[in-house]
Amino acid sequence: MRTEYYRTVDLIVTLPTPDDAALAHSEQLRTHIAAAIADAGGWLSFARYMDLALYAPGLGYYAAGATKFGVAGDFVTAPGLTALFGQTVANTVAAVLTEIADTGGGAVLELGAGEGHSAADLLNGLARLGRVPTHYFVLEVSADLRERQRTRLAETAPQWLDRVAWLDALPTQFSGVIVANEVLDAVPVECVCWHAGAVYERGVSVSEQGAFAWADRPLLAGALHERVSALPAPAEDYVSEVSLAVPALVASLAACLTRGALLFFDYGFPQAEFYHPQRTDGTLMCHYRHHAHADPFWLPGLNDITAHVDFSAVATAGVAEGLSLLGYTSQGNYLLQAGLLDRLAALEVGSPAYLRATTAVQTLLQPHEMGELFKVIALGRGIERPVLGFERGDRRHAL
Repeated sequence: MRTEYYRTVDLIVTLPTPDDAALAHSEQLRTHIAAAIADAGGWLSFARYMDLALYAPGLGYYAAGATKFGVAGDFVTAPGLTALFGQTVANTVAAVLTEIADTGGGAVLELGAGEGHSAADLLNGLARLGRVPTHYFVLEVSADLRERQRTRLAETAPQWLDRVAWLDALPTQFSGVIVANEVLDAVPVECVCWHAGAVYERGVSVSEQGAFAWADRPLLAGALHERVSALPAPAEDYVSEVSLAVPALVASLAACLTRGALLFFDYGFPQAEFYHPQRTDGTLMCHYRHHAHADPFWLPGLNDITAHVDFSAVATAGVAEGLSLLGYTSQGNYLLQAGLLDRLAALEVGSPAYLRATTAVQTLLQPHEMGELFKVIALGRGIERPVLGFERGDRRHAL
């Protein structure tokens, strides 16, 4: 007999009311997910629920056409704040491309390019450095975002548009730099809880009232059980997330990388901080119209669902596939060393562009903003020189 207990998540903020079309769209997705739960026997893993809520074809948050990024969307990412972010990352990318040029490496692959800001800024930044890649690939699952990316590139980097190609899957072999900004946090995670001396996998069911509800069952043998068993045992009544998909993604990237580097930007912690005894409710968070809340069942398809990244798991997965851990540090430290302030100084002091950029730079660097919570990790194959941005303040020891 399966043992279950339920926990209700209460909204901690008052969220804006979606319009009728958005509500109708969410109801379509809710019906789709409810059918998947029924087909699975009344219980669905949270990772599967999150996958459907974010990526169900034509219905999921990232698969549908609503605006997600920027002031009119649900959140702002670093590339959307200022072009200086992508231009600074271009310094690192150019250095790696230069090192591997002797073996013909010269491409860039971006995972999940948002609305195209980072692609345009990276290409323009690489052009300034004389290192425009032979190809710039974008792996993007959303047809809507592909069109937004193409439009952005046509407006801000039209001279390089013929070098950009969109992929449906990873290449079998790749030499160059793979970049991902705020991608890993949107990869579906498993939820686990410790209660009354037992460990449960937290899944999703449909309540008698027809609403989605947490449903926990004893953790069964398998990959998730093995991963959880390797973690420090937390106190009782502890909830957290475990990602099986992120290490699998890193392993896939490593398998195709013949020479070059992976560069991930995201919010998260090393394992010891991720599973800190005081982090009793995990890191799961949702975003809607610049409001953060903790209910992943609220109008699925209309809000983003994220979890912080366990960077120790990222490093372990890469090293297991033969990659070298090249660096790990805070975003603020990385950007300062990679030349962000030099890019700011290149703007005309006092100009509107300079003033806007100054505000954005503060957000990128300040510890209470994105400077400390966001981290940068670099993994590579065949890279011998220190990677620009990690020379000082490297935190690999914390992983």
